[in-house]
Amino acid sequence: MHRATGILAATLAALALAGCAGRTPALRAQAAGTPIEVHVLAFNDFHGNLEPPGLTVPETGADGATVETPAGGAAWLAATIAGLRQQARHTITVSAGDLTGASPFVSSQFLDEPTVAAMNLIGIDLNAAGNHEFDRGADELLRLQHGGCGKQAIISGTAIPCRLEPFKGAKFTYLAGNTVKADGSTLFPGTAIREFREGGRRVRIGFIGLTTRTTQTLVNPAGLHGIRFGDEADTANAAVAKLKAAGADAIVVLIHEGGAQLAGPNDCRGLSGAIRPILDRLDPRVDLIVSGHTHRSYICDYAQYLPGKPFLLTSAGKYGTLVTDAVLAIDPVKHRVVAKRARNVTVRDRDVAGDAKVAALVARYAAAAAPLAARPSGRLTEALPRPADGAGMAETRLGNLIADSELAATRRDGAVIAFMNPFGIRAGLTPKPDGTVTFEDIYRVTPFGNMLQVRRYTGAQLRAVLEQQFDRRIILSVAGMTYAYDAARPAGSRILDVRVGGVPLDDRASYRVALSDFLAFGGDGFSTLAAGELVAGGPVDVDALRDYVVAHSPLTPPQTGRIADRTAR
Repeated sequence: MHRATGILAATLAALALAGCAGRTPALRAQAAGTPIEVHVLAFNDFHGNLEPPGLTVPETGADGATVETPAGGAAWLAATIAGLRQQARHTITVSAGDLTGASPFVSSQFLDEPTVAAMNLIGIDLNAAGNHEFDRGADELLRLQHGGCGKQAIISGTAIPCRLEPFKGAKFTYLAGNTVKADGSTLFPGTAIREFREGGRRVRIGFIGLTTRTTQTLVNPAGLHGIRFGDEADTANAAVAKLKAAGADAIVVLIHEGGAQLAGPNDCRGLSGAIRPILDRLDPRVDLIVSGHTHRSYICDYAQYLPGKPFLLTSAGKYGTLVTDAVLAIDPVKHRVVAKRARNVTVRDRDVAGDAKVAALVARYAAAAAPLAARPSGRLTEALPRPADGAGMAETRLGNLIADSELAATRRDGAVIAFMNPFGIRAGLTPKPDGTVTFEDIYRVTPFGNMLQVRRYTGAQLRAVLEQQFDRRIILSVAGMTYAYDAARPAGSRILDVRVGGVPLDDRASYRVALSDFLAFGGDGFSTLAAGELVAGGPVDVDALRDYVVAHSPLTPPQTGRIADRTAR
């Protein structure tokens, strides 16, 4: 926490006030009530992007034209935050979740330890746990907080804690107020209070950390050990009352849930998404909501949507490309926020020098990861893009390729069908000019380290799974199976002409299906998949994909056409 910038100025101000003892009581009261400004520096959804992610942020140039500015990278994030701290007397640095999880190779190969170390160097104070931070289970997230080198049971593949150096854990605090264990306690603290002083005056800010309650369906439940994710608004409202009773002058909610808007990073037109019903129920004593999860950027005066809820709502996009500078002006006498404002600041990774210590840390881990990352892993005849955001209801060639690889890896255990969920695909697969793909290229596509399983289902259960896709708004990629659907028909009758190996599906027959352990435990809300009987375990999904590409090189990716949409237009 950067509270002490400008100590000399504060001292001089205190002396000046002491010298004004002869002034009228009214003037002295006015000076005492002068607002103290605290800058809440915030970002979200960093996802272990230690190196610049190759993204741009739209900015308005001097001529009024929009310019796409390259942005991101941990060293430049550190430098941007340091620059903002230099401009303010009081700051606190926070994150709205997903600092880690679904991370690029340099971070995830080391179980995201280098990202935690980078955040320690940057000096963040609080992080609301996001859904992806539970990807390797609650115990592994506890290790990231407290340190240590014990390998948790849910960690698959060859990942080993402390591979490069001892891991001491996060110096910052994870908050997770609605992440509730079986005994009713929370996995991490739900709240925190921080105090800021100017001379003899002080203000206190209460922070509430929340995780999207959909986490229960977004991560492998085997790693949650009975943890449930409570209602966000109910949890926050209960915490507001306690923080106010404890003397908090302002309330900030850090929530890993968010929305989307129609305009630029400092706008809020057309706000939609899961954050809105939460805010509609939120205690109006909340002053600032730092959000995330949707990877969008916005600055929003929520009073334009609900006049009785004048929240300042922010989000800083993704991958450390933006930092929100949110300012709360707090009256230390009346103990309330009297003004607030915010802006999103671009993390420039070209024309600004990065932080040397963070850059050295990233370089050390990148060098250690390089030999495995560069290992040739077959050849492709063409590139396969990642499914577009919001394209969960569309069949894709990359999804079909991954399903093919899972089926090939499990045929020895009798699998005849494979399922792949679209949101498990984190990047496209782009070969080098000669067609070569590296292990890092493959890894980017499926970075979760999911273990494959073979499970037995009846034909009727498989038909129910296909029907459930429309409730979940997710189309699974398939291998070994074809079918058609008519989305306009009543539920229970939308799936048509299902064939396995070219033969019509028999509702009474038994079929062996390859799928990730994430889906096998009911991930993405596919509860019917959790009912299948476990037959055998398989390899890690990324290894299956690599082996398939190598075995079929040069591989021509499969086309779409396994799923036919017969909905009347």
